[in-house]
Amino acid sequence: MKLDIPVFRKLCELIVKAVGEVYVGNELLLRKVLCAALANGHVLFEDYPGLGKTLLAKAFARALGCRWTRIQFTPDLMPTDITGTKVWKANISDFVLERGPIFTNILLADEINRAPPKTQSALLEAMEERQVTIEGVTYKLDPPFFVIATQNPIELEGTYPLPEAQMDRFLMRLSTGYAETLDLECEILRRRIRWQRDDPTELVKPVVTPEVFREMQKLVEEEIYVDDQIIEYIAKIVRSTRENPVVEVGSSPRGSLSLLKLARAHAAMCGRDFVIPDDVKMFVYDVLNHRLILNPEYVVEGKISVKSVIDEILSKIEVPKQFLRR
Repeated sequence: MKLDIPVFRKLCELIVKAVGEVYVGNELLLRKVLCAALANGHVLFEDYPGLGKTLLAKAFARALGCRWTRIQFTPDLMPTDITGTKVWKANISDFVLERGPIFTNILLADEINRAPPKTQSALLEAMEERQVTIEGVTYKLDPPFFVIATQNPIELEGTYPLPEAQMDRFLMRLSTGYAETLDLECEILRRRIRWQRDDPTELVKPVVTPEVFREMQKLVEEEIYVDDQIIEYIAKIVRSTRENPVVEVGSSPRGSLSLLKLARAHAAMCGRDFVIPDDVKMFVYDVLNHRLILNPEYVVEGKISVKSVIDEILSKIEVPKQFLRR
């Protein structure tokens, strides 16, 4: 199958439709998660219990046709439980690598903030460099590799907040949210009766193979044009977070790269081979909401939020109106 923009767009529609068969919610959220996967990035879901965070992650893993594993993070989880370790085999008189669950394509890190920092740090190298070092030996992870993590923001007892270095490695932080209407709430119940099971993700059929999905990622990386005006627009947004007086720590350059990658993925998903400003604006809050640290005095007063800061930045930066299209 020749992969071009029209075929790419059709595959994206099929993937979103397959996930939507089991996840009742906002289709825009599904498109954003798919964009993150196409951009080869990691996603952090943060929301209240019972809103379908794990269900959504598992459904995407199955729809993309990739190998996936799930790690339930707990306080007693050790780094070697994630990466693996070398075990002595008496029959061959040598150490053999027992690979951990991180050797997969899609890693579902459930309740990631329940593990201590030492265990959380086991993910840092894998998330950034797509490799794992075990007892001094480095092992490459098979592409595609990305992490879908979940955490509960309201139960602080027995949890360990993610360090800023790890938060920065997530391409986006998303929230599933409650069902927006009564009809959607009723649809959740109707589908549960129809499925006759609590976990319907087994019903999701793979839409693509890992090889096809890697080709889709390659198309986003190589075939989507970004004009200099768009690049400057992204840079201005991120630089403004560092210059705002209410922000103590602004976004790193990784925030700029995240916006660029997601904008290109969304452009391809919409059937275009060039990026427009709306592709960028769609992801600004999702990319920056976990990368900004406000000055404590403004947080205590409660008058300023990260969202209001981002909205103010967007309102002050002129949107490019003349830019080249391929």
